[in-house]
Amino acid sequence: MKHQKGIHHITALAGDAQRNAEFYTQVLGMRLVKKSVNQDDPGTYHLFYGNQSANPGSSLTFFPWPNAVQGKAGTGEVVNVALQVPEGTQDYWESRLTDHGVDYTMEDIFGRTALRFSDPDGMELDLVFEGQAKEKVENVDYIVHFDKTIQGFWGARMYLTEREHTEKLLNELFEFEQVANEGNLYLYQTDAEIGHSVIIEVADAPIHGQNGRGIVHHIAFRTENKEELDQLREQVDKRGLHPTQIIDRHWFNSVYYRVPAGVLFEMASDDPGYTVDEEFEHLGEHLILPPWLENKRDRIEEILPGIRVPSKATS
Repeated sequence: MKHQKGIHHITALAGDAQRNAEFYTQVLGMRLVKKSVNQDDPGTYHLFYGNQSANPGSSLTFFPWPNAVQGKAGTGEVVNVALQVPEGTQDYWESRLTDHGVDYTMEDIFGRTALRFSDPDGMELDLVFEGQAKEKVENVDYIVHFDKTIQGFWGARMYLTEREHTEKLLNELFEFEQVANEGNLYLYQTDAEIGHSVIIEVADAPIHGQNGRGIVHHIAFRTENKEELDQLREQVDKRGLHPTQIIDRHWFNSVYYRVPAGVLFEMASDDPGYTVDEEFEHLGEHLILPPWLENKRDRIEEILPGIRVPSKATS
């Protein structure tokens, strides 16, 4: 089977960790698939939410900083994260968001219906109604019934002052093709089941943003394994984009670089995956540290605030 290209994960900044966990698990019904720490700042959580299968292409992750200032989106950033839910579930999601006090608007995204709202830290989210539900995953709790739950990413929207260079990277490295254009919006897609879409919104002039909670830190694109990652790194280096060396993130290998338009890109391998250190049925239940941080566990656990994530299905 051909390896699917597309978005691997998206990482953003949050404020309160408990509030973040409650919103993404109890309101949106995503699965907490990994509870770990920021490997570059181990006193900060790194929380990974995904679909019930914990697939690449479904992981929305957060660094919660309790004292973070409110962020403000600007150009050179990912300004919208779109999650894919099955067609025919719009009434359910409208009721669910209303019941949880989440205000939303109805949007048309290149002919697709979407509900747009913000998370508790102000990050803009879309629920895009497209495709069908996957089969139920056994031995895993569902907060939202399996035939209505979030399937993974639909895509992301970047707000840029230029698109040509970023478009070239999306196409040549990650196999995204331009499929539509409406005004200053350009849609690029791959043939992946999830994480298949990127929208570039072209700004007339630069807009200065403010880093803080509610701001996307980086967007990661899928590679099959470390070997392909190394090959793509060479291509990025030849383009003069100064990629990092391959970094072992324990659950995947990564390379980072900033594109000329300003967005921080990551390339991440699908392997070895989240089950390298936890059984699939118990993902996200305990604080997991990469091996090189285990000797600091006691100190890390003293610093981190407690998080309680109920798993009982509600609807």
